[in-house]
Amino acid sequence: MPLTVNQLSESALLERILPRLGAGSAVSSGVHLGPGDDAALVVVPDGRVLISIDTQVQDMDFRLQWANGYRTTGFDVGWKAAAQNLSDINAMGGRPTSLVVSCTLPGSTEVAWVEELAEGLSAAVRELDASTCVVVGGDLGRGTEISVTAAVTGSLDGRAPVVRSGAQPGDVVVHAGVLGRAAAGLALLESDYEYGSLQAELRALVEAQCRPRPPLQSGPAAAEAGATAMMDVSDGLVRDALRLASASSVRIDFDPEVLQRLADPLGAAAHLLGRDPLEWVLGGGEDHGLLATVNPNVMPLAGFTAVGSVEAGLAEVTVGSQSPANVGWDHFAD
Repeated sequence: MPLTVNQLSESALLERILPRLGAGSAVSSGVHLGPGDDAALVVVPDGRVLISIDTQVQDMDFRLQWANGYRTTGFDVGWKAAAQNLSDINAMGGRPTSLVVSCTLPGSTEVAWVEELAEGLSAAVRELDASTCVVVGGDLGRGTEISVTAAVTGSLDGRAPVVRSGAQPGDVVVHAGVLGRAAAGLALLESDYEYGSLQAELRALVEAQCRPRPPLQSGPAAAEAGATAMMDVSDGLVRDALRLASASSVRIDFDPEVLQRLADPLGAAAHLLGRDPLEWVLGGGEDHGLLATVNPNVMPLAGFTAVGSVEAGLAEVTVGSQSPANVGWDHFAD
C-alpha cells in the first residue's frame, strides 16, 4: 500500500519535501535565513519588495482525475504554483527572489504525490529561468481537500514598477508568450476523449494547462524598453485587457487578423471538440502570458507580438472595433 501523509509526522514529511525544494541550502545573496525558524529573512536591496500570492484548490482549480482520464500529478500542481506566482512578478517588471508555500492535505494523500509537488515547484523555478528565486519556507496542515498556496517576493532592481494604469492613446498593445493553449488543454481535460488516445499535438495542449510556461524574461525586458503598462494574462485576454483599460482610462482595440493567426494552431483541438479556437484566445488565461502597452518607437520589441492599439475613449475592449462575446474567467461567476 502507498505511504500516506497520515502515517508520518509533520517533521518526517518535511524531511522528505525540503531536499526536493532545494530549500535546505536556501541561504544566498538574497536570502539570509531560510527554512527552520519561525520566519525567513530575505534581503531587500533597494528598500522595496514586490509580493504576490495565489492558491490552487482541489476540484476548483484542478481535479485529481479529469473527465478524459488524465490524473493530475503533484508535479503538475507544484509547477503551476510556481509559474502563476512568478508570472505576477514578471508582470511588474520584476525579478523573483523568494517563495513560501503552504499545503493543506487530507490524511489519505500519498506521500509520493507531495514529494512530486515539491519536485514540480523546484523544476518550474529552474526551467523557467527564475534561478534567483529560492524557496525559503512554508506550512503544512491537514484538511478535507488539497489546497496549495504559494507567495512570491521580487525585486525591481532599482527600476520603477510597471503598473496597469500607464497606457496612453497611441501606444501599441503587445503580448509575450502564448494565447489559448491552456484553455484548449482544459477543454480536452473536460472532454470524453481519453487522454491516452490523444495525438502528441493535443497532449501538448493538456501540458500547457497543467504546466504553463510564462515568459519570465519579457517583463524586465519590456520595463527596460519603456513599457507604459503591463499585466499577467491569468483570466483571459479580454477580461485582463479590460482591467488594464479601466486602470488607464483608455480603450483597447485588438486586431482580429492577428488574433485569428494566434488561434489557427489550435485548429485540431477545436475541430475535435466542435469549438471556435478564437474563443480560447480571447477567453483563456492560464497560459500566463504578458500583456503590455508600449510607445510605437520601441517596436519591434523582441519576444512580443503586436496585437492591438490603445485609443482615447471610454474604458472598454473591442476586437476590430466590435465588442467580443467572450470576456474570460470570473472566479465567482456561476
